[in-house]
Amino acid sequence: MCFSAEMDLVAGTLITAVGVDALRHVKRRDQLALATLPLAFGAHQLVETLVWWQLEGHVSDSIGDVATWTYLLIAIIIVPILVPYAFLRLGTGRSRLLDRAFVGAGVIAAALGGIGMADGVSAEIDHHHIAYSIGAPMGELAFLAYVVAACAPGFASRATGLQWFAALNLVVVALLVWIDQTAVVSLWCLWAAITSVLLNLWIRGVITGPADALFEASGTRQERRS
Repeated sequence: MCFSAEMDLVAGTLITAVGVDALRHVKRRDQLALATLPLAFGAHQLVETLVWWQLEGHVSDSIGDVATWTYLLIAIIIVPILVPYAFLRLGTGRSRLLDRAFVGAGVIAAALGGIGMADGVSAEIDHHHIAYSIGAPMGELAFLAYVVAACAPGFASRATGLQWFAALNLVVVALLVWIDQTAVVSLWCLWAAITSVLLNLWIRGVITGPADALFEASGTRQERRS
């Protein structure tokens, strides 16, 4: 398999380490939520390792069921709210009102996804990925709200590294929808974990653009006033 428990384990371990490093390099409180994203994505992949092992018969169903629920809880409920909230807190967007609208889209996606999860969840190995399903599948509105919440905040940001994060994730989610919709949850979340390295690099100041110095300066002034 191209994707497996071993790949999730390695990716999850590496991205979790990236997340810890991102937290260590936070310079201002408004960066904290953004810095938690790589850590959340890394932990997410470690959880999916247990899902793989349960489906392959290496761990008990009780452990696998908890892992499946936890994985979908993070993917469907937490991510669409945490991502736009992190960008809202960061304040690099072109409009605070627009940033709040992205958070609203995330809440809508999470609510609709939660309703579907309440009807039950399941997972099965489908060739090179795990295909997840919930009792009431997410409709077009929920999926659109999810993509807006997860990708649009980066596009609306005036920071270079954050724009790249959004662009790469949008391209991959569109490609996965075109190839195989059952792969979106598992493979896009893995890709999002990998691209969260960009968030770490932005926080560390490695990836910068013309506007980044202005954000850093304004953020420092705001931190001093508070």
